[in-house]
Amino acid sequence: MITGLVSLRAQQFVFTSSTLSFRLTRNMTTKVHAIAQTGFGTGTNELYDRVRPSYPAECLSYIRQVSKSTAPLNIVEIGAGTGIFTRALLDHSEWATSIGTLRAIEPSDGMRDVWTKTVDDNRSSIVKGTFDDTGVEDGWADLIIIAQAFHWCPDYGKASAEFGRILKTDGAVVFIWNLEDRDGAGWVAQLRDRIEAHEKGTPQFRLGLWRETFSTPEYISLFHPQEEEEWAYHLLASEQIVTDRAQSKSYIAVLPPDEKAKVVEDVKGILERGDGRVWINKEEGTYKYPYKTYIVVSRKK
Repeated sequence: MITGLVSLRAQQFVFTSSTLSFRLTRNMTTKVHAIAQTGFGTGTNELYDRVRPSYPAECLSYIRQVSKSTAPLNIVEIGAGTGIFTRALLDHSEWATSIGTLRAIEPSDGMRDVWTKTVDDNRSSIVKGTFDDTGVEDGWADLIIIAQAFHWCPDYGKASAEFGRILKTDGAVVFIWNLEDRDGAGWVAQLRDRIEAHEKGTPQFRLGLWRETFSTPEYISLFHPQEEEEWAYHLLASEQIVTDRAQSKSYIAVLPPDEKAKVVEDVKGILERGDGRVWINKEEGTYKYPYKTYIVVSRKK
């Protein structure tokens, strides 16, 4: 359920948090961040797929307009995870006749297993790979789409070079993220503060480390300056939805059972207070969950 969708045109994304005072480092020695390997490892993926939100239809329509081609498109989806975005794209009315072949790339064995079980479309397939090693042939892709994943990239320059290699001359990369809107309600800000305390220096999207991509020599030589869009809206929330989604965060999933239980207890306390909560149906315990979706488009030169 999505309510109150608003497109905020041409805005620069700004993220602020009291937790930004510590020094952040990115793991540059392995292809997949250690917390991502464990937090999204086998045994965590079913919860992730069940409780993480999909993507607003309006955002998928916007992505379709990125490519002006009327022919069926060759799409590479990197970091495809359990298939949440893949399924949304394949099911969207404007994409029904627009996809020729979708090749999904995902490093996690557990996530690929769920993707295989949940995506049923003969236009699509999934293989193991990373941002800088997709296995896709030169100049094959009309679009590269990366949903809820690029902040984990360990080398932005190498990734940009790989994107440029597999894209057609007029191709583009689309980065998309969903994130709870901490400015949308007091309880959401409190929720974010509580779970962010466990991030332990991981390169989360909100920190904007991924923006270093656009100043790398590889990106500058291959791509035009990025275009950015932002949408604000509301999803359906309940105590179960919010607590389950909190536990699906990679840095919460890796906590020892006692620490994870304390997080859930504290989140329930935040929801019981319900600062700024807007009820949808109080008797059923449902209320508005403020969210934003961010899209960045990088067009190949």
